Amino acid sequence: MNINSKKATGKKPGSRSLFYRISAWLHLWLGIASGIVVVIVCVTGCIYVFNEEITGWTEPESNIAVKAQPLIAPSKIMEVATREYPGKSVGYVLYKEGRAVEANIGGRRGGSTLKLDPYTGAVIRKVNRKEGEVGFFRWILNGHRFLWLPFKIGRPIVNYSTLIFVITLISGMVLWWPKKWTKSTRNQSFKIKWGASFKRVNYDLHNVLGFYALLVLFAIAVTGMVYGLEWWSKGLYWATSGGKTLPEFAELKSDSLQAGKKHYDNLGQRMDIAWKTAIGKHPESAGFYMAFPDTAKATSSILVIVYPAKGQYYNLRRYTFDQHTLQPLTGNKLYDQDFAEADFGSKLRRMNYDIHVGSVLGLPGKFMAFFASLIGATLPITGFIIWWGKGRKKKTAPAAKKKVQTAAV
Repeated sequence: MNINSKKATGKKPGSRSLFYRISAWLHLWLGIASGIVVVIVCVTGCIYVFNEEITGWTEPESNIAVKAQPLIAPSKIMEVATREYPGKSVGYVLYKEGRAVEANIGGRRGGSTLKLDPYTGAVIRKVNRKEGEVGFFRWILNGHRFLWLPFKIGRPIVNYSTLIFVITLISGMVLWWPKKWTKSTRNQSFKIKWGASFKRVNYDLHNVLGFYALLVLFAIAVTGMVYGLEWWSKGLYWATSGGKTLPEFAELKSDSLQAGKKHYDNLGQRMDIAWKTAIGKHPESAGFYMAFPDTAKATSSILVIVYPAKGQYYNLRRYTFDQHTLQPLTGNKLYDQDFAEADFGSKLRRMNYDIHVGSVLGLPGKFMAFFASLIGATLPITGFIIWWGKGRKKKTAPAAKKKVQTAAV
């Protein structure tokens, strides 16, 4: 969003304040430094925003009409998984309203996916993957999070490039703001002159579209850094909660001393009881996530996450159970309470993902996030073209002047 031109303001750049010139310098060089990363992160973000909707379109067989019937229990899913994948265990199960049940086979962090009818348990689809192989949207997410590089290398690059992007957004606003509000400056600030030259249209695309997308891009960037920069995450929570410390996320563990004691007949029975306990408190919810314990680890626990609203996650509720005794485990203050009971800072933190992808405003919010991210991907490109054009103009001007002087001689 650069308005640093004589034509746009009627003033020479040097007549602006020192603050303006510093903003222009930061906007240029920080934009160049982070440009490629910003393009990749914004493009992958555009695509990932509608991952659920696109998956629904490309896999119509997985769309299941909602019925007034009970859903299949986890023990039933375990039976089907054992039949289809002998010797392998279920890592997690995901129930979504109007969709096939997804069962991860082979552990929580990888493996194949088994999609079942949520009412009969019939196999709808099997997605088998080799070790290290991921699906399309997981591949997109990996690029969004760490540029397909090793995680420890790519993750900091993405997050600090995002921080730089936030600074360029702020400096861009400074450059966009006209010194005087007139009819001419309003037209230049809010309208794209489509009939003008390529250079002018490119300038307007950078300047005008950048302004319109600024607030949404700022919200996306600020919430995105929460996942990768610990100091930013803690600082943002401190600022929005009135000086409170962000509660540490605790890994809730089962009592290993209870291992081997026959509290229940089998794992399937325990999973069913834990699942029914959680959904019994939220019978109208639109989805559930259930993580199975690693039975090889005595401290591993059972996790059930309830999603009350379809496509939104801020008001989720977590329930953790001891895998041996099914005793409730607590300790994560941020998610162990109902959303309505949380304070402002905790509510905002729980809304972080939904703000990041726009789902906090439903489908319209997703479209806002999509188009803002698309514009964000163009800003480094249009900005580079502006800079490159100015550089070529400076080089050609002295040459043209020299040619005129030679002709005069």
